[in-house]
Amino acid sequence: MTGTERSFGADGGGARSVFGLRSVVGQMFVLQLVVVLLLALGAVVLLLVMARQESSQEAGSRSLALAEGFARAPGTAAAIEAPNATEVLQPRATEARKGAGVDFLVVLNREGTRLTHPLPDRIGKHTTADMAPLLAGETVVEDRVGTLGPQVRAYVPVRGPDGTIVGAVGAGVTIARVQSAAREQLPAVLGAAGGAVLLSIGGAALLSRRLLRQTHGLGPTEITRLYEHHDAVLHSVREGVLIVAGDGRLRLANDEARRLLDLPEDAEGREVAELELPPGVADLLVSGREATDELFEVRDRTLAVSQRPTEQAGKGSAGRPNGPAGRVATVRDTSELLAMSGRAEAAQGRLQVVYEAGMRIGTTLDVRRTARELAATTVGRFADFVTVDLADAVLRGEEIHGTHGEVRRAVTAGVDDEAPFYPEGTPVVFDATTPQARGMATGHTVLQPDLRADGAWRAQDPKGSQRLVEYGVHSLISAPLTARGTLLGAVCFWRAGRSAPFDEEDLALAEEVAARAAVSLDNARRYTREHTMAVTLQHSLMPRYLPVQESVEVAYRYLPAQAGVGGDWFDVIPLPGARVALVVGDVVGHGLHAAATMGRLRTAVHNFSALDLPPDDILGHLDELVDRMDQERTPADKGPNVTGATCLYAIYDPITGDCVMARAGHPPPVVVHPDGSVHVPDVPVSPPLGTGSGLPVETALLHLPEGARIVLYTDGLVERPDRDIDVGIGLLRDAVADRPELDPEETCRAVLAALPGAQPRDDVALLVARTHRLAPERIAEWRVPSDTAAVGAVRAECAAQLRAWGLEDIVFTTELILSELITNAVRYAAQPITVRMIHSSSLICEVFDGSNTAPHMRRAATTDEGGRGLFLVAQLAVRWGTRYTSWGKVIWTEQALEGPGAPEGGPDLADALLDQWNF
Repeated sequence: MTGTERSFGADGGGARSVFGLRSVVGQMFVLQLVVVLLLALGAVVLLLVMARQESSQEAGSRSLALAEGFARAPGTAAAIEAPNATEVLQPRATEARKGAGVDFLVVLNREGTRLTHPLPDRIGKHTTADMAPLLAGETVVEDRVGTLGPQVRAYVPVRGPDGTIVGAVGAGVTIARVQSAAREQLPAVLGAAGGAVLLSIGGAALLSRRLLRQTHGLGPTEITRLYEHHDAVLHSVREGVLIVAGDGRLRLANDEARRLLDLPEDAEGREVAELELPPGVADLLVSGREATDELFEVRDRTLAVSQRPTEQAGKGSAGRPNGPAGRVATVRDTSELLAMSGRAEAAQGRLQVVYEAGMRIGTTLDVRRTARELAATTVGRFADFVTVDLADAVLRGEEIHGTHGEVRRAVTAGVDDEAPFYPEGTPVVFDATTPQARGMATGHTVLQPDLRADGAWRAQDPKGSQRLVEYGVHSLISAPLTARGTLLGAVCFWRAGRSAPFDEEDLALAEEVAARAAVSLDNARRYTREHTMAVTLQHSLMPRYLPVQESVEVAYRYLPAQAGVGGDWFDVIPLPGARVALVVGDVVGHGLHAAATMGRLRTAVHNFSALDLPPDDILGHLDELVDRMDQERTPADKGPNVTGATCLYAIYDPITGDCVMARAGHPPPVVVHPDGSVHVPDVPVSPPLGTGSGLPVETALLHLPEGARIVLYTDGLVERPDRDIDVGIGLLRDAVADRPELDPEETCRAVLAALPGAQPRDDVALLVARTHRLAPERIAEWRVPSDTAAVGAVRAECAAQLRAWGLEDIVFTTELILSELITNAVRYAAQPITVRMIHSSSLICEVFDGSNTAPHMRRAATTDEGGRGLFLVAQLAVRWGTRYTSWGKVIWTEQALEGPGAPEGGPDLADALLDQWNF
């Protein structure tokens, strides 16, 4: 009987071999079976998912078609607006829902109230759908959890005859119905998968049986060829092979083993103990224990010996042991390998230092920290001590033109803190003979392998150099730090104690690390320079102090971003009539460009405010200005466009308590009432400045009580990448809510304690203003008829009011001013004409009339009888001007009551009048 016949006889051994896990064929069969099962399972899951997706898509399409059809059906729009909408629409909706095979059909009015629903108790309740996109005319298809559970639904707006949105129609199918449709296909899918698995199992079994037949029963020719190959490999391989029998006799030794162990010709067949083997190798072979790459020194070689037993547990398929009792040992010459391994480890260590230098040096844009990163990367890996010396201009972030050997010790680091190097901050001037000076002069790295044998480097500091040598420092590499053709300083690597001296290979590594560090240091220097310039520019453009005014009590904070200064700003601008303007703005971006743009916008706001324009006009002018700034750019200009600036402008009137606000792309203000309640007023938001939208700016009018706090801020306070702006505004409200006792300064501290974090990613500008109202007794007002004879009576009442206020010193001056302004209003303007005096930190006189014609001051000729009134007003008042209202204009003057411009014994009116005739 042949080998094949023995393997596949009538005893069924073939079947056992195919399916037995001990055989390779059996393992292959099991692996094929597992793969087929996984593929079938994946196919079933994929088909079920696709069936469910198709059902969901079909349900969504059916829902959308039904919703659109019902929304456009005649009479739907009219029925929504009818008083009995539910009675008309509910039967139609029920019939349409059942006919289309959906779970619900809902009709909503503009407020989101359900007019129809499959569940009658849901009618009249508010929908869970978002009405905002529907009222905007958008169709919504979504997967949501509704009153009927998870569902696929579609909402379509309903338009009236005039095209306006009167409501919406929603239709949908629950996920349960979708899943039911998918489950209907499950039996067919499982049946097909099961058939495929059975077919694959049968095919795998046939293939495995055939493979088993083809790999058994090798003939004599194949055995002979196998032996020849075995013998050729055994004696040609460059690794010694020893086979020792169970009785301790050497059965086989190949040529390499004879060479490495110097075995005699008759070694095979003799006991290992009788052979003259090296002691360690002989003990290992006699003991028979397992070993892996145990090293033995044999003459001038290092041999690695491994040993394993050849008899294994278990029997073969024919009932024979898997191998004869004994052990096999291998012997390798590792002398060259160890030498190469040492060099490879050294090279790998250098590469690791270079890699870490690229990863760890320059993580920040701080010069001193970058220098410390250079030292931390190399200390303990490449050098025992590292010193970094930089020019003072580098540390200050200034432009430099060579160090000329004058540097400052920036970093001293090492394996311990006892080495006698110069401490950090010490100015150093290197002598021309030192390696540091030579390296900086030539731009090349200098190697000094033995400092004890070289005396030139000691000229810098003989005593200090001697202390270093006595401490054990013996080797040095000095590398200049040069970036973009500019010499920044030098880094010195020192080795001490038992560390090997530096060699030429270390020189290349030092150059590479120094080059990488120099680029990072130069980047940090440039950033420091730009940051310093930006900070200086921004500080020069930001308000240095807040003007004195009585309308609001103000506190503010400005926090620059972690990335540098930006374009956030704030302002408090006094306006005529004791009013005050509160401004907060933000220019997108950081750096000099953003700071400069902020300065231009802040200046423009001051100029527009001087014209006493309303908030919407000011933001409109700013929008045009930003748009022109972008248009003025040329292709050669670098940096981003200005587009993206935002601004909030508010004007508070302490007489009426009214506050008019407008905002362009800016976060809304937060108002804290005196009782501690907080609300966010609905100030209409316009597009950011410079977007070119052309949309008008809308305003909001707030009436603020005495002691209310207005919190204005930029988006850096409330917005972060990991937090939505609405969440930030909620945190801001919580920080100031129910705390009426806080003044503006305490409010700023409370807000910054809750927001925005220790290191904000964006600039933060915060302005808190507490409102004050002027007492009614400090305001006087009179109506003036259109008769010049009434001017005298009004003037007399004004004088009496001034005396009642204790302002006798300016009665005469005020009478002259009001006489001129009232007379001009009666002669040239229209009714109503009103005079108002406000006793604030200064005396403000206002004359209201119904004309839009503004007066202009001119220099009268010597022959003119008039034309000198406004000049006289300008001479007597500290400031004067005109502002326009919705029904006319106001001419106002302001007189100082104390300080510069205050009266001292009365004005010299004679000189003021005579100056009109000076040539």
